[in-house]
Amino acid sequence: MADLKENLALLKAACDNPRARLDHYLSQGKKVVGCFAPYAPEELIHACGMIPMGLWGGRTELKLVKSYLPAFACPIMQSDMELGLRGAYEGLSAVIIPAICDTLRCMTQNWRFGVTSIPMIPIVYPQNRTSPASVDYLISEYETVLTMLYTITGNMMTEKALCAAIDIYNEHNKAMREFDQVANNHLDIVTPKVRHCVHKSAFFYEKSEHTAILKEIIEELKKLPAHNFTGKKVVLAGITCEPDDLLDIFEEYNMAVVADDLAQESRQYRTDTPEKGGGGLKRLALQWNNRYGCSLIHELGKPRGAMLTKMCQENGAQGVVSCMMKFCDPEEYDQPYYEADLRKAGIPYVTIDIDQQNTSYEQIRTRLQTFCEMI
Repeated sequence: MADLKENLALLKAACDNPRARLDHYLSQGKKVVGCFAPYAPEELIHACGMIPMGLWGGRTELKLVKSYLPAFACPIMQSDMELGLRGAYEGLSAVIIPAICDTLRCMTQNWRFGVTSIPMIPIVYPQNRTSPASVDYLISEYETVLTMLYTITGNMMTEKALCAAIDIYNEHNKAMREFDQVANNHLDIVTPKVRHCVHKSAFFYEKSEHTAILKEIIEELKKLPAHNFTGKKVVLAGITCEPDDLLDIFEEYNMAVVADDLAQESRQYRTDTPEKGGGGLKRLALQWNNRYGCSLIHELGKPRGAMLTKMCQENGAQGVVSCMMKFCDPEEYDQPYYEADLRKAGIPYVTIDIDQQNTSYEQIRTRLQTFCEMI
């Protein structure tokens, strides 16, 4: 059993070098499927005996991608496409792309013609989730994904394997939620960057492996006395909050992240797959219909503002930092609604621009410093 420091170092290493994780699984003779963000059906890949691995882009020179995507496309998709064109993802048996926004819909065809060495599997999620037909439709989408996975990899899913995969993912969701709660008693150790690494690293591990490491971290944290944090506590909202240089600014001004509504982090883990309700595919479809508070999923009434308000109240946060992904239309459409709700609740908020290729953070540093002094 590794100690707390060693386990946190393991997860940080996975975030720093995802390629090493890919090579690790390939060296074991396992097949790996890349999962474009967010909400790729990882349980299906896992149930087929393969490793799902998240593709969240990263810092790289954007050169080849300019022939495929406009400059105003999402930075994550731009870097994913650039890395794919450069061969950084060679070794993947396939990639799955959820066509859940305009840029991701374009990515399906750009990848098909640009990265011909790695087959692409699209999936379209229903947005009219109040219709009973949405469940049947999504089951048919899952079946198409499974057919393509079998055609590409030769690995076939069984109902028993899918149910086991669902249990593994539900257990991981539970462990992630527990980590977030326990971490708030140890904000001296679980800094914004450490918290981010724990969340992000899950995309580069087989989920039961990550759960095992996570449980050890939780137990080690529980053994420590609670830390009396005297700085400012905030909630993050958006798609992601990286690179690490950005998270260092939070620590510089003694700001702790005590909860989040980030697509790369807690949004992934707050909705379990129902234990009952039919076969595995139907239960996964029901899970999709149960997801909430995401800019990429249609919801009447725009509940994110109330959700963020509740997060602040439950975790003692003094404000919300809106991490606005550059050129992300769904997030930009949501922002006026949840900001109005935050104003009504008397909760301060600030917006910072997120771009993985950014190398200068002076404007963000000034905004966060001012916000920290204000709240």
